[in-house]
Amino acid sequence: MTLTSTRTLLDEAHSAGRGIGAFNVVHLETAEALAGAAEDAGLPVILQLSENCVRYHGGFEPIALATLAIAEASTARVAVHLDHAEDPELALRAIDRGFGSVMYDGAKLDFAENVAVTRRVVERADAAGALVEAELGEIGGKDGAHAPGVRTHPDEAARFVAETGVGALAVAVGSSHAMTERVAAIDLALVARLADAVPVPLVLHGSSGVSDDMIQRGIRAGLTKINVSTHLNSGFTGAIRAYLNRNPATVDSRTYISAGREVVREEAARLLAVFASITRGTR
Repeated sequence: MTLTSTRTLLDEAHSAGRGIGAFNVVHLETAEALAGAAEDAGLPVILQLSENCVRYHGGFEPIALATLAIAEASTARVAVHLDHAEDPELALRAIDRGFGSVMYDGAKLDFAENVAVTRRVVERADAAGALVEAELGEIGGKDGAHAPGVRTHPDEAARFVAETGVGALAVAVGSSHAMTERVAAIDLALVARLADAVPVPLVLHGSSGVSDDMIQRGIRAGLTKINVSTHLNSGFTGAIRAYLNRNPATVDSRTYISAGREVVREEAARLLAVFASITRGTR
């Protein structure tokens, strides 16, 4: 199946009031696992490359082209997205390379500057048929760069979406990046107010720290795109550690990396089903 546009997948999920999983690619094996998870679940998925991932691989092209190739070869509907790009030039490069969407992260900027730079990215994306996600109200975590107590204000969110033309908005509602325990509580009343205030899909970052039940309640309240990275990375690493403990003489890295890839595939498929099983207004 050919690469699917992020806008198509988000519009479908948003209209139906259900969630869709957006999972971070760390290396080739996670991209393979995530596409396989979508095939197993019979559900669409969004594969995300972060600016940190690009830096880890020493440049944009190798991991970007590999991820696009995996998406294009999958029998599932797979979109490819650039996640948390603080460099607008990287966002523009991803648009030019055929990514279905990019997240320009201007949350550290003041409102006016965030609007101006985001609008520049949106103009390039619109010309290419791509979607831009932006962030307003810093999400917790990110090595201290974001304050955990910050919340997105609905009126400011409505103004920001209107002035930038973004197609999705990441909001601060209580989650925090890089959590290894799923104990975060999100502000469901605020999610509902934000969903009423803006016409575009809402995105939950830092979902690794949020339980299945809380995520489903968030989807009922108005969340659409659910970003997960750390939770899947933990499963990958745990599977490799367990394999090596059982097989200490192993030297072929493909054997233990395969164990990690399989665990990610299974858990990602389960999460896709969890997110798609609840729609807004259901109980």
